[in-house]
Amino acid sequence: MERTLFGVIPIYGLLIAVALVLAILYCTAQEKRLGLPKDTTVDFALWLVPCALIGARLYYVVFNWDYYAQNPASIIKVWEGGMAIYGGVIGGAVAAWVLSRHKKIPLGKIADLVAPALILGQAIGRWGNFVNGEAYGRLITDPAWQFFPAAVNIDGAWHMATFFYESMWDFCGFLLLHSLRKKVRHPGDLFLGYLVWYGLGRAVIEGLRTDSLMWGPFRVSQCLSVALVLLGGIWLLCRYCHHNKKDQQGAV
Repeated sequence: MERTLFGVIPIYGLLIAVALVLAILYCTAQEKRLGLPKDTTVDFALWLVPCALIGARLYYVVFNWDYYAQNPASIIKVWEGGMAIYGGVIGGAVAAWVLSRHKKIPLGKIADLVAPALILGQAIGRWGNFVNGEAYGRLITDPAWQFFPAAVNIDGAWHMATFFYESMWDFCGFLLLHSLRKKVRHPGDLFLGYLVWYGLGRAVIEGLRTDSLMWGPFRVSQCLSVALVLLGGIWLLCRYCHHNKKDQQGAV
C-alpha cells in the first residue's frame, strides 16, 4: 500500500528523490578525482533519470506480463507501484553508455564514479519498502524472533524483514566501495566489485522473499544476481591475472 506524507507526497518517491540527490552530491565530489570533466554527474543524471525509470518499469511489466497483457492500460500507471531495481540498473547502464559515447568518456570511469553512489541509493530506497509494507520475507512463527529488525509485522503476522537485510548489506557495500575507490587499478574495477557485492547479497536475500518476480519456477532477480556475481568475479579475476602476468614479464 502506497503511504503518503501529509496525504499528498508518496513517501517511497520522496526516499528515491533523497537517494538521487545524495548520489548526485557524492558523484560530484568524486568526478574531479577520476579526471572527469566538470558537470559529468549532472549530465549523467539528465540521462539516468528517464532511462532508469523506464527500465525499472519495463522489467517489472515483462515479468508480470500475464497481468499486463490483460490490462495494457495499467502499464503506464506507475503510481500504482511496480518498479524493479534491476530494471533501473539496466536503464542506468544504457544511460552511462550513451553519455560515454556522446562525451567520449571511458565507460569504465563513469561506472566507477557511479558504483558507490548506486549502492548507497539502493540502501536508502529499500526503506520505501518498509513504509509501504512490502518486499518482506517468509513467515516467522518463533516468538523469540518476532521483533524488528529481525522481522517486520505485516497485517498482524511477523515476516522476515528482507528489505532491512538488503539495506544493511547495501550500506556495508557503500562503505567498502568508498574505501576502495582510490585503489582501483583499471577503470571499471570498482563497478565490477559492486556487481559481485550486490549480487551476492541479493541472491541470498531474494531467496527469502515471498513476492519475487518469477519466470516459471525461477526467481528472476535471484538468477540475474548469480549471473552478475559470476560475470563480475570472473572479469575481475581475469584482469588481476593479466596485470600480474604483465608485472612478471616487466620484471624479467
